[in-house]
Amino acid sequence: MAKKKTAGVDLGIDEKQRKAIAAGLSTLLADTYTLYLKTHNYHWNVTGPQFNTLHLMFETQYNELALAVDLIAERIRALDEFAPGSYSAFAKLSSVKEADGVPTAEAMIRELAADQLAVVRTARAVFPLADAAHDEPTADLLTQRMQVHEKTAWMLRAMVA
Repeated sequence: MAKKKTAGVDLGIDEKQRKAIAAGLSTLLADTYTLYLKTHNYHWNVTGPQFNTLHLMFETQYNELALAVDLIAERIRALDEFAPGSYSAFAKLSSVKEADGVPTAEAMIRELAADQLAVVRTARAVFPLADAAHDEPTADLLTQRMQVHEKTAWMLRAMVA
């Protein structure tokens, strides 16, 4: 089934720039969704002396990520492009890799900290595109996402320092 062209909208952003920004946001969406899934998996499967702390921390994190995927997907749609929405599409786009098995609690923390920073790098790579196009709503979204992921990575790293 071919994608239907949306109605088209003049946002004051060049079409090529708009499509490039949406493509970058699609990668950010894939990274965020994959991190959401991985964090939720670790929430379910963490064991050990830090169980309660990590179980609750991972729940807080995956709930925040669930809200973020909606914001990112809606920004893609506001740019008049379609958001990816399948596991196969996310797997092709994401720099965050799924968990292999059930790692130790410390390995979970280290992996999630690294993955949070991977999402920061993806967001940071999209920022110059949004900046060049004077796309302030996307720049604002990216800034907010980088702040959240940098802080979360720091908090995770502090647990295994």
